[in-house]
Amino acid sequence: MSMTTAGVLFVLSLVVALVAVHRPFGDHMYRVVAGTRSSRVERGIYRLVGVDPAAEQTWGVYARSVLAFSAVSLLFLYAFQRLQNHLWLSLGFDPVVPHGAWNTAVSFVTNTNWQWYSGESTMGHLVQMAGLAVQNFVSAAVGIAVAVALVRGFARSRTGELGNFWVDLTRVTLRILLPIAVLGALALMLGGVVQNLSGGTDVTTLTGGAQTITGGPVASQEVIKELGTNGGGFYNVNSAHPFENPTAWTNWLEIFLILVIPFSLPRVFGRMVGQKRQGYAIVAVMAILALASITLTNVFELTGDGTVPQAVGAALEGKEVRFDVSNSATFAAATTLTSTGAVNSFHDSYTALGGMMTLGNMMLGEVAPGGVGAGLYGLLILAVITVFVAGLMVGRTPEYVGKKIGSREIKFASMYFLITPALVLTGTAAAFATGNASTALNVGPHGLSEVLYAFTSASNNNGSAFAGITVNTPWWNTALGLCMLLGRFLPIIFVLALAGSLARQQPTPASEGTLPTHRPLFVGMVVGVTVVLVALTFLPALALGPLAEGL
Repeated sequence: MSMTTAGVLFVLSLVVALVAVHRPFGDHMYRVVAGTRSSRVERGIYRLVGVDPAAEQTWGVYARSVLAFSAVSLLFLYAFQRLQNHLWLSLGFDPVVPHGAWNTAVSFVTNTNWQWYSGESTMGHLVQMAGLAVQNFVSAAVGIAVAVALVRGFARSRTGELGNFWVDLTRVTLRILLPIAVLGALALMLGGVVQNLSGGTDVTTLTGGAQTITGGPVASQEVIKELGTNGGGFYNVNSAHPFENPTAWTNWLEIFLILVIPFSLPRVFGRMVGQKRQGYAIVAVMAILALASITLTNVFELTGDGTVPQAVGAALEGKEVRFDVSNSATFAAATTLTSTGAVNSFHDSYTALGGMMTLGNMMLGEVAPGGVGAGLYGLLILAVITVFVAGLMVGRTPEYVGKKIGSREIKFASMYFLITPALVLTGTAAAFATGNASTALNVGPHGLSEVLYAFTSASNNNGSAFAGITVNTPWWNTALGLCMLLGRFLPIIFVLALAGSLARQQPTPASEGTLPTHRPLFVGMVVGVTVVLVALTFLPALALGPLAEGL
């Protein structure tokens, strides 16, 4: 079986599995977020934090709850790292330096999981388990909660209430993320992923040298980093490490975990607004963009430019032989299409156009299917922009699932879309203007791509890296940390403001002039708007970087 054929079957099996679980898993998530009954454990949590689960919140209160929870999480994780030398299972590691602790705390609280450090030589086991892994759960739950709040804005009428953030956070964590993570961790352990509290094992290498191999609670962190589209890794080489991702089938499972929640959430949208066809339209947009990206990334890596890649039939540098080129390219596309910073290959070694695809996936806004929650609300924002553009073409007020899109709504949608490009392009320019771009290992177009990738990854809360740039400096850790914070919470504020505006409206009955938003025409329009907006925004930067290198 050729590598290309194996890669096609690998992708097709993922598609079949995602289609099979879309309806039952989407219905389960719908029951979780739409239900009103609380379990005994949940009621205990509400009493502990002083929350009335029956009390609903306006968009402003919901937003303040998100920000307050995230601020407390950031401070706790920062202190955890700074005090780790006094903690159990510290493995003798020193406290994390202040600028590094700030960057890591921001990174995991914002669901970015950008890592400037080698996990096995920087973080003790307790920090990994009770600090980083916990944030992998709750930061993912925050994204789903915000998406659900936006959907409630479409589904409700003449009210200012969007639900209760604390209830959404608790239910999503306990009923969706935690059960799947337990089962997934057991599956990964069966596949060979390490799960222990070992401080390290001394071994003799094949060449006669000595080496200490660090163990740890890897499987439990690996599963939620993928399921929650968090990213990062217990080890420096991330999901390329055999302790994190030992075989081809664990590689398949990790990609499936990355995609399963984002591809199933449109089912929740369709059920909550009472129009399942709307959910199918959204998931169709996700699927079209995702399959196009995965196909192009595979093509560019399998028919790589350059004398050596063409001689061997593919770009093999920086890829694990146990995954081959195609499965590595599929992993790279899946993680950059979502907000997952995991990598199983070295993106800096990709061909120029292959590297451009990973950049482009993030520049799309990570909506195909995007991060847990963030992908859905990002694509719904793009759907709002699409019906607005269509309304301008025919000269009538645009509508989406029964809600009018007026000047107030389009302002919130526009501000949401403009934030990330502003952060990416401003940050890249600042790095070159201040001389900090000199830490890139390359010059010319590829050096520009390395810097551009770093700010694109941070601002989109992705967390992956070209890895060809040194970012462990006060300037880089501070700048990227700011991009992560602003790139996460400013869009969330505008999403919730839009949700509040929509919820106060009275539904508008469909008429002869209403654009059907569940048909193939609308699906194609959303795809077109998404691609055109990205092309207009980022084409000059891409032309100076990966396009110039590739051509």
